[in-house]
Amino acid sequence: MDTRTPTPVTTALRLCLHALLAGLLALAALRAAGGGTSNATAVLVTAGVMAALYAAGALAPAVQPHTRAAAVWLAALGAVWLALLALSPDALWVAFPLYFLQLHLLPVRWGLPTVAATAAAAIAGFLLHGQEVSPGTFVGPLLGAAVAVATVLGYDALFRESERRRELIEELVATRAELAEAERAAGTLAERERLAREIHDTLAQGLSSIQLLLRAAERSLPEGAPATPHVRRAREAAQDNLAEARRFVRALTPPDLQRGSLPAALSRLASRTSAPGLAVRFAVSGSPVGLPTPYEVALLRTAQSALANTVRHSGARRAEITLSFMETSVSLDVVDDGRGFDPAAEPSGSTGGGFGLPAMRARARSLGGTLSVESGQGRGTALAVTLPLPAADGRAPEYARDTAHADGGESRAA
Repeated sequence: MDTRTPTPVTTALRLCLHALLAGLLALAALRAAGGGTSNATAVLVTAGVMAALYAAGALAPAVQPHTRAAAVWLAALGAVWLALLALSPDALWVAFPLYFLQLHLLPVRWGLPTVAATAAAAIAGFLLHGQEVSPGTFVGPLLGAAVAVATVLGYDALFRESERRRELIEELVATRAELAEAERAAGTLAERERLAREIHDTLAQGLSSIQLLLRAAERSLPEGAPATPHVRRAREAAQDNLAEARRFVRALTPPDLQRGSLPAALSRLASRTSAPGLAVRFAVSGSPVGLPTPYEVALLRTAQSALANTVRHSGARRAEITLSFMETSVSLDVVDDGRGFDPAAEPSGSTGGGFGLPAMRARARSLGGTLSVESGQGRGTALAVTLPLPAADGRAPEYARDTAHADGGESRAA
């Protein structure tokens, strides 16, 4: 009769209820048979009908709490009990298991009035049989009803609390698994990003310089003189390996950037960042231009870190991400209306304060940019990272400077 997962306690209570009702019906039938009353046969038949009806409902899958089938079954059971009560005053005691059934199967707003009506019917039936009136005549059924109400409502409260605890434990276990997966993914992405940066900063730049120097060497030969096969093969090998290195860098690009541009990745970040009462908006200012992968990775990672801090520490209601393209630079601003903090109090050499400012500042500095933070207690936080736009060849300024000697040599050779 219940969709809840049975436990040893609930199973024992259900068996006790079955035994109590069966015992009380048997008591009424035996006393009627032993007393030699004229309606003994009617009492026996009515008690047997009620027992059969109770067993049918207890075994019926459709009889569940707060369902129409349960209400119909209780109504039929109550009608048979009233008939038995009219035949025998001993049927009064059957009201006690009925209390528990009514409170368990009916909503509270219907269960309480039904229990009160059952108690009144029990008292009235006892009086109609001309039994001796005493305080116990009224106190017994009413006290039994009060005990049933307190027991059932208390059990329901304990069950709801147990369910909340179970759901909380399941949520904590799921959250722990998600955090572990997020940590593994973050470690993987960090290693991919590090490898991409190392390949871009060392291998790719070195191969690019070798290629430029070999091309300059070819052009420095006397006019009409053929390039030596060794120089030509070396230049072609450098060119092939440079293309392969660039493919490695593209393959190691974070997945958020593989699925589209930086503005699209930031828009997805804003839309999927969620916290109770927090609304995140994203906007683009200026005309977007293509940026090298290190630029896009740095800006995306800065936005992710800043938003994570907003969710964990600020208690903000609103946060805004703005990506601005200017003539000579690109900037990312993350602003929230949270509780703020004192940037000067943050440790300069670690991220132990939880805000990761040194890591963001180091990332911006590695690309020739700057990071600024404005905040204060109760005044929200505004974080801005500004990077100089790359040179026309698509490389960051320091990368262009690193290979300027090769470009110059090629121009002079031409």
